[in-house]
Amino acid sequence: MLQDKPELYKGLTYPWGRENYPAPDQPEQIAEGVYWVRFPMPMSLDHINLWLLEDGDGWTVVDTCLSLDSARQTWEQLFGSVMRDKPVTRVICTHMHPDHVGLAGWLTGRFGAELWMSREEFLMCRAMAADTGRSAPEVALRFYRAAGYDEEQIGLYKGKFGNFGKAISPLPESFRRLVDLETITIGDRYWQVVVGSGHSPEHVSLYCPALKLLISGDQVLPRITPNVSVFPTEPKGDPLHEWLSSSARIREILPDDVLVLPAHEAPFYGLHVRLSQLIEAHNRDLRSLFDHLHQPRRVVDCFPPLFSREIDADSIGLATGETMAHLNCLLGRRRITRRRDESGVDWYLQKPETAGFDDEPHPASRAPRVS
Repeated sequence: MLQDKPELYKGLTYPWGRENYPAPDQPEQIAEGVYWVRFPMPMSLDHINLWLLEDGDGWTVVDTCLSLDSARQTWEQLFGSVMRDKPVTRVICTHMHPDHVGLAGWLTGRFGAELWMSREEFLMCRAMAADTGRSAPEVALRFYRAAGYDEEQIGLYKGKFGNFGKAISPLPESFRRLVDLETITIGDRYWQVVVGSGHSPEHVSLYCPALKLLISGDQVLPRITPNVSVFPTEPKGDPLHEWLSSSARIREILPDDVLVLPAHEAPFYGLHVRLSQLIEAHNRDLRSLFDHLHQPRRVVDCFPPLFSREIDADSIGLATGETMAHLNCLLGRRRITRRRDESGVDWYLQKPETAGFDDEPHPASRAPRVS
């Protein structure tokens, strides 16, 4: 499936093309001992890339897909084909979102394998799964009323609350913690853990110097921007600052000549270009939002400068979280103010003394470049 002439698009190089994907039951070999599997999903983001790594007498699996009967069936086909009936000995999940961790419990239980995750991702996943079947808490309802939701929108949120656990099989009771910059051996090669934050609390990417590969999860995606959101559990968090800082740090410590294996879309070259594009896109959004706040506005009034599409009932939750992330970032930079009125609704406004908006640098870590 590898193309004779790599496709070039917006500064990135796609060796397999931008839309030339493997069938779910026919993995593509990316490098020695590394296979790309693409699982379909019944949602707007209609697929996820998973990675099979040969590991001695077994396999290390990176990410797992949603907990779907169709995904289990595809896994069963893979066990007897490319995986040659060798067991899964380790499941690595880049982060806690259901498309990545959904079948981790099933896979580890089926093979008696270990689950490897960062600590914050594992604990947050278990905490969110514990909400399954609960009613939406009052603190969350206040959060969305403060954003400007009407009662119909509040009702939609109530109906969706607690669905996280339905998309994943129960996690095992224990895990092996992954730590930033540690090295782990898979097969006869070492891979380095690179942690980012903002899209999720403690997202893990895996870098193999020998193969010049980066399994990036959702930290770096080629055609879409990873969602960065504020949620009722941490209403004053600043995940966008964390994401911008993480992206600048990864750009500094990793070389540019790696083949990036993302969780969505196709593998590509151009890590530094893509990270710069993503950082600049968020900075443009911050500038647009700042200009939009020349008069007081609620969160729900701030969708137009950030989103070109109409925000409907299906997209309002993610749009609210993303908008809050940009507002909290501007608050953290002391560029805007927030005032809550008597009805509990928050209003945001440029600070009177702020003449304009300038990008705030996000210095990368002083850690040496990994190699």
